[in-house]
Amino acid sequence: MKKRLGILTGGGDVPGLNPAMKEVVLNALDADYEVIGIRRGWGGLLDFNLDEPSTRDYYARNLSRNDVRSIDRTGGTFLHTSRTNPQKVRPNDIPDFLRNSSLGKVINDNGTMDYTDHVLRVLDHLGIDVLVTIGGDDTLSYSVRLSNEGFPVVAIPKTMDNDVFGTDYCIGFSTAVSRSVDMITQLRTTVGSHERIGIFELFGRNSGETSLISAYLAYVDRAIISEVPFEIEKLAAFLHEDKRNNPSNYAILTISEGAIMEGGEIIETGPEDAYGHRKLGGIGEIVADQIKKLTKQHILYQKFGYVMRSGAPDSLDRMVAMSFGNLAMQLVQRGEFGRMVALQGGRYTTIPIETVLTGKKIVDVEAYYDKENYKPKVRDFHGIPMFLT
Repeated sequence: MKKRLGILTGGGDVPGLNPAMKEVVLNALDADYEVIGIRRGWGGLLDFNLDEPSTRDYYARNLSRNDVRSIDRTGGTFLHTSRTNPQKVRPNDIPDFLRNSSLGKVINDNGTMDYTDHVLRVLDHLGIDVLVTIGGDDTLSYSVRLSNEGFPVVAIPKTMDNDVFGTDYCIGFSTAVSRSVDMITQLRTTVGSHERIGIFELFGRNSGETSLISAYLAYVDRAIISEVPFEIEKLAAFLHEDKRNNPSNYAILTISEGAIMEGGEIIETGPEDAYGHRKLGGIGEIVADQIKKLTKQHILYQKFGYVMRSGAPDSLDRMVAMSFGNLAMQLVQRGEFGRMVALQGGRYTTIPIETVLTGKKIVDVEAYYDKENYKPKVRDFHGIPMFLT
């Protein structure tokens, strides 16, 4: 009887997910595995109703070569995604068929439930022998849970913030930086034409790497990152001076959405998601208003947002995604479960999946950032990684 491999993507989409999945699927089929794609990430397993036959057709699909033949040509994930966390399901998010089920465990006074027993039952029902999961640290934290429960899991890291702990690189980062550099370059025409200060807000919760690297590559005047609280008056003075010293009379700042003013707090809105995160964003607009008041200059504020994660992957993300997919399947064939593929020191490797929970990957400020002048600054290029990570 053929072994059966399941594959899913969770969390935010990034360019490169489809090429990674294509490599896993093709290599699995070559190794005589059956492959089942799980729709909507962990949500597809939580919402899978074993007593409703139509559930199988909706949340789990057998994948053939033709199903993945052209998926690498586009961004996003053809299996779709969600931010579901089966070990922390709030009362309003519990599927109706599970509300009175013995498969859930209450984990706090708010009625939040852990449905890992249900997920394991679904995986058994589908006959899945091993699961390949692609996600950021949130998605992969539940991969760790399944691995600890004894289920065979192999993980692939993705996030355009490049902040999964244990790997120097995550799928989606290069494309996010490339998109940002292109947008900064294009927006120079408008900022320069109107002689303004351009303030561009980029994704980045705990790690300011996208702001830092994009600013470095696009020769931005100043860059604010999540790791270093900033003084608004000092920043305003810098930008006013940068604008005055520019023959075209404009200046540009990049800022991470997770950046914090000295004495302030991170800007978040809305309710917490299943992983305890509220929606980030808005610090750039606040800074724009403050800079305008302090400098009396006209400001052009632009939040790059989802454009950073849209569209097809660039060549580097294709290379890493395909290599990660191949390496993940090699782990499966060797029976080396409970591991995550990674890049360390410019070389592909694998690490225990639990590593993602042991720390936070952030910018090495002393090596790559001038915190006094709010600028990218590489102290010594000798021996550092290609992507400064």
